Amino acid sequence: MRFATFRLNGAPTWGLIDGEQAVDLGAVLSGRYPDLKSVIAASALAEVAAAAAGAPRHPLSAVTWLPVVPNPDKILCVGLNYEMHRKETGRAEVENPTIFARFANSQTGHGADIVRPRVSHELDFEGELAIVIGKPGRYIAREDAFAHVAGYACYNDGSVRDFQRHTHQFTPGKNFPDTGAFGPWMMTPDELGPLPDLRLQTRVNGQVVQDATFDQMIFDIPKIIEYCSSFTRLEPGDVIATGTPGGVGAKRNPPLWLKPGDLVEVEIDRLGILRNGIADEA
Repeated sequence: MRFATFRLNGAPTWGLIDGEQAVDLGAVLSGRYPDLKSVIAASALAEVAAAAAGAPRHPLSAVTWLPVVPNPDKILCVGLNYEMHRKETGRAEVENPTIFARFANSQTGHGADIVRPRVSHELDFEGELAIVIGKPGRYIAREDAFAHVAGYACYNDGSVRDFQRHTHQFTPGKNFPDTGAFGPWMMTPDELGPLPDLRLQTRVNGQVVQDATFDQMIFDIPKIIEYCSSFTRLEPGDVIATGTPGGVGAKRNPPLWLKPGDLVEVEIDRLGILRNGIADEA
């Protein structure tokens, strides 16, 4: 199943994506479930999908996509989680995942422009797989990790590199408004199937700039969930961006910075394509 958050006629809602149609479940279930996060928290994805037969349907062309979960309690991001990316940055090997945080208001949806801020021209792409947490938990064991996953989505952890380099803390460069693209939808694990052999590819104006499979992660998903839940309680709707492969624009010669008019695509096998233009901050 594929679930998404979107606007119809200017009003935010949520629903099921069925082929080329958006099923507006928010129109019939908003009294019980005001948003997708509340559905995830109630472990009610299968329940609400059963209501699709009586819900309004709209062509995807009528939808304005929002971040899959616009209001997560937290967004945790894994840095340097592919060996090629670790090497291109010159970072040392580490025993535990490198974790930093994003703010919810730094996100944007599929089809929207990622915004290059007026204070920098060093806007970079980072195609990633995002985990959406379903079942809450603390001190989650590796063997139990997948039981806490509601679904997966494409993510572009758009990064403002000069602000990221101001200190050894990544936070400023990772939290400019409208730089973290998330979508178009969340796919449930039963539909996506096994992860290790799936390919992630990032393209800029049709040119492949990142290409990797998930079995190349340094820290796999069970390790990431185990580690993150050791220092914070994971809540339903939380987002974990699992890291980007090598090939980022900052490490190319010359650097490949995103500019207005560019089109960035993050594609994951079976999951879908996240597509965003680039625009300057108004």
